Amino acid sequence: MTPIIGIDFDNTIVGYDELMYRIAVERGLIDGDGDRTKRAVRDRTRQLADGEIEWQKLQALVYGPLIREARLLDGADEFIRRCRDAGMAVFIVSHKTEYASCDETRTNLRTAAIEWMAAHRFFERDGLGLSRDAVFFESTRAAKIGRIKAVGCSHFIDDLEEVFLEASFPRDVQKILYAPVPPLVPASSATVVPSWRALCDVFFHKA
Repeated sequence: MTPIIGIDFDNTIVGYDELMYRIAVERGLIDGDGDRTKRAVRDRTRQLADGEIEWQKLQALVYGPLIREARLLDGADEFIRRCRDAGMAVFIVSHKTEYASCDETRTNLRTAAIEWMAAHRFFERDGLGLSRDAVFFESTRAAKIGRIKAVGCSHFIDDLEEVFLEASFPRDVQKILYAPVPPLVPASSATVVPSWRALCDVFFHKA
């Protein structure tokens, strides 16, 4: 049976670490020292007075009007292309609301994400060859899991292990945790991969 691949979007296909770090420094939320990962920026920002609000504003900026400056994570396009070349269906299924509560620009986050994908040639025949109909944005995590079931994924790739730990996550879907900084002990039964290229090696070697 030909695999059907589902992939999360934020922090799995598109990377925000460098962008979040830069904007947080520019806004005076953090200084220029220390860890530059999204998680570190989040933790440092939340320590401020009104830190949670500032963190939400930062997220709204980078997921919305500044997403064009976010980067395609190394090897994600290669993996999608190899899946398509092998005749596998690929779906992008993301938990993403239309608008961020703390975004004064009122940027439609889903539209911004589609425009970012278009700019990276996701929908071109000589690019990644995905159909726009294969991209789903859901308002809740439960709806995301429902969509994973509905499209019939055999595999799902996500950077958040919490998704796999949900009781409603289908047991017959193979879980792949994209984790550049792998957890010491994965709480789920997910296969942990540190990079997209590592996943290519494992997935297509097995195939």
